[in-house]
Amino acid sequence: MNRELIKVERLSFTAKSDESLIKKGKDVEILKDISFAVNKGEVIGICGESGGGKSTLAKLIAGVLQPTSGKIVFNGERKQNGISKIQILFQNSSDLLNPYRKVGDIITEALKLSGKSANDLGQSKKEIFQTVGLNFDLESRRGYELSGGERQRVALARLLAVNPVVLILDEPFSAQDVTSQLNLLNLLKKINKEYGITLICITHDLKILRKFADRILVIENGKIAETGTTEDVFNNPKHPYTKFLLEAEEYSLTSEEIHSFKKNNSFQ
Repeated sequence: MNRELIKVERLSFTAKSDESLIKKGKDVEILKDISFAVNKGEVIGICGESGGGKSTLAKLIAGVLQPTSGKIVFNGERKQNGISKIQILFQNSSDLLNPYRKVGDIITEALKLSGKSANDLGQSKKEIFQTVGLNFDLESRRGYELSGGERQRVALARLLAVNPVVLILDEPFSAQDVTSQLNLLNLLKKINKEYGITLICITHDLKILRKFADRILVIENGKIAETGTTEDVFNNPKHPYTKFLLEAEEYSLTSEEIHSFKKNNSFQ
């Protein structure tokens, strides 16, 4: 029997007009009454078009933002700030690395935060490099000397170094060629299967989720439109919005084309 690791209960989030998240004006409800559960070791895919609330949901689960109402239960306890067992790989995580710090120092710092002893640091660092597919020769390189793909793997290595139970991936496959996407996909599968890390993948790329996720949540305008196993969602979609996303993927519609279509159509 699968053990429930995360339970999201009636979660809502409203961006206040006096906060920097939105322009000055009236408050905006971004997420509305979201409920779902994640089992230990699962890969959950959360999809929907840009602006639907996916990334906000990721930040709430990770503790970067606090919900307006509702709660998140992690491992049987209400989630509090500072739980490092849930880590998030932001879409621009590689850009947030200090370009002048050595890669080895970045990973060492994360290992120390996880409680690794000085005697274990060297071996643990080598294992982390191997896990993410980085040549250990890069240890002495600085951020500005790395390629985009290498920086992303360093960002991922830094998160793995703190020994997370859950890893949230916010659009990890964006702006990558097909080869890079497949390499990252295989790496994430390895992290999930070999290390038992639960993955929550936020993406608009349904083709990736079909190869990757155990279950899928479809979010439209801050609400869950549909949820189910990956096989059910792809082969027997129930909600009109899910059907539309699958058709849009088939015809390679851009985000702008999807938004334009939605202005004149309802998916109720």
